[in-house]
Amino acid sequence: MNRRRPVGVDTVHVGDEQDGRPSRPRVEGRRWRPSDELTLRLLTWSARVVGLLAVVSVVLPVGRRRLRDTIGGWLDLPTEATVAAGVVVLASGVMLLMLATALRRRKRRAWQVAVVVTGLIALAHLGWRHGIGSGVTALVLCVALIGTRSHFTAKPDPVHGKWRAVRVTLQLWLAGFLANFVLLSTTPSRFTDNAGLLDRALHALLALIGVSGPVQPVPWLDDLSAAIGLAFGIGALLLGGYYLLRSAEPKQGLSPAAESGLRDLLAARGAEDSLGYFALRRDKSVVFSPSGKAAVPFRVLAGVALASGDPLGDIEAWPGAIEVFLADCRDNGWVPAVIGCSERGATVWVRYGLDAIELGDEAIVDVPGFTLDGRSMRGVRQACAKLRRAGYEVTVRRSADLGEVERAELTTLAEHWRGTETERGFSMALSRLAGPDDPDCVLVTAARAGEVTGLLQFVPWGSDGLSLDLMRRDRATGDNGLNELMIADLLGACAALGVTRVSLNFAVFRAAIERGGRIGAGPVARLWAKALRIGSRWWQIETLYRFNAKFGPTWNPRFLIFPAVRDLPRVALAAIEAEGFGGRPPALLRALRR
Repeated sequence: MNRRRPVGVDTVHVGDEQDGRPSRPRVEGRRWRPSDELTLRLLTWSARVVGLLAVVSVVLPVGRRRLRDTIGGWLDLPTEATVAAGVVVLASGVMLLMLATALRRRKRRAWQVAVVVTGLIALAHLGWRHGIGSGVTALVLCVALIGTRSHFTAKPDPVHGKWRAVRVTLQLWLAGFLANFVLLSTTPSRFTDNAGLLDRALHALLALIGVSGPVQPVPWLDDLSAAIGLAFGIGALLLGGYYLLRSAEPKQGLSPAAESGLRDLLAARGAEDSLGYFALRRDKSVVFSPSGKAAVPFRVLAGVALASGDPLGDIEAWPGAIEVFLADCRDNGWVPAVIGCSERGATVWVRYGLDAIELGDEAIVDVPGFTLDGRSMRGVRQACAKLRRAGYEVTVRRSADLGEVERAELTTLAEHWRGTETERGFSMALSRLAGPDDPDCVLVTAARAGEVTGLLQFVPWGSDGLSLDLMRRDRATGDNGLNELMIADLLGACAALGVTRVSLNFAVFRAAIERGGRIGAGPVARLWAKALRIGSRWWQIETLYRFNAKFGPTWNPRFLIFPAVRDLPRVALAAIEAEGFGGRPPALLRALRR
């Protein structure tokens, strides 16, 4: 987004940026009241209950018998047709459950589909004067949805949209029809009772809704054909519903104007947050406050708008940027979340009805007070001395001092040493090395006999600080302590660089690990610490904490901000995917995009 005052924002009322007091959001010219939230929850849970009952009515044997006796007798249908009714009910139930989640996020398209579905149910029951109670209930729900239409303002996905949903549904139906038709056509005639070509085509078509066609195949072929038809038929509806109701996931990338605006804010107030410079990642979007004095960088993943660190800029302008960010989330049906904000930032975010939990601690070393002397630094001191005797030399310099050839060589080495398919890090990673646009970054290299075997990159933290971005080394060398050597030499060179503070790695759940190891810790604390140590086998939770602790840092807590407990699984999935530790399988995402 460009750095300019937003025009035509009618879903947010910008509060007074001078006193920092948040204002309540507006919906079509009026304020969002607590009763509106209650109404939205009631509608959401009503859809969930109805959808769950529909699924249970088909899954349980008693429900299937009731469905067969009621619908079959009501419409005087043959037994085979009740299978189709069961399929319709099952698909409708699952669709209602999907709609409920979308309704909770105020999706306009989910509201439209829900009105149509409930209206048809009410018309069917009341028109045939069967199930009057169910018809009245559906009618009441339909009227309630129409009466609350102003609540559902979230935009549909502009990338895929309804036509992608229609196309995917038709493609899967066509694929299911062709699969069954080919199966019936290539099977010997004695297995299909010598059925004609048109009968086979009609049988393949009806199998998509669970209805037996005119072909009388042998039992195993009939079961196989029905399974293929139902799999494609129900899959088409569910996948089409996914595309119809999914939240927008905009194309990643900062525009030149947005990046320029962020750099201006960093030049003015970049010293206030050690994570501020990471806002310049190229896979982020950004919104600015109406005054342009603050900004919230974020990335959208799995329906979550994930911001990182504190808002940039003047703290008095933070409310304006936060309100624009939350307005964008409401407009697009995103779940707002923040990973790695400071205690000061968390204090501002919770004023907007969000919740916060402590995620971990950031290790910050006070450079003037750092020394390798003393018993507590014995391990680091010995590791450094050992590697120096082995011939290692450390070089510390600004990115601007690198030549193009050396920059390319270091980039190649960093890619080779990465060890994972995707780049890890989001809240504390820049995702590029020694770029020409980042002249103030600091590169630390360790080499022996002229061969580079270790690399660190630090990004600027104001004019007198550095924040660790990248830590790579050649694991084939097998020399332990190389990272300790590079950090110790960097801290020794900080005086010449004009640096007085250095932010190291982020230690997730550090306080929990520390509490669990204390004498007298309770059973819950010990169990939680033990679970974190087990998790460290894969995610280096305790390893990073122990590594950072070697340098005697000050621990600054960092927080995770989220709307409600029910949103935590989705937020956690988005955060894990953003940080490069898993999430949605890349192969599945590529298939869905195709």
